[in-house]
Amino acid sequence: MSTETTTAPTLDTGARTPEAAGIISDARRRIDDLDGRIIGLVQERMAVSAVIQRERITSGGRRVNLTREMEILAHYRDQLGRPGTALAMTLLELSRGQI
Repeated sequence: MSTETTTAPTLDTGARTPEAAGIISDARRRIDDLDGRIIGLVQERMAVSAVIQRERITSGGRRVNLTREMEILAHYRDQLGRPGTALAMTLLELSRGQI
C-alpha cells in the first residue's frame, strides 16, 4: 500500500490539499458575494442614468452627453488601466438608450 499524498483536486477547486481547498472555497464565496453586490450597483447605476437621460431629453437636450462619457472613460482608465476603459464602455452601453 502506497503512502504518497493524493494529487486529485479537492472540492473542485484545483487545490491539492484540503487546507488550500478550504481557503479557495471561502475566497470563492467572497467573490460570489462581491459579484452580487457589483451587479446590484450596476443595476442602480442604470436606473440613475435613466433618470438623467429622461430629464435631459424632457428639457430638450440629447439622450447622450459625449463629454460626460469621455470623463467616465478617463476616470476608469486612470483607476484601472486599459481594462478599465473596456469596463466603462460596458457600463455606458448598459446605461444608454433605456429611455
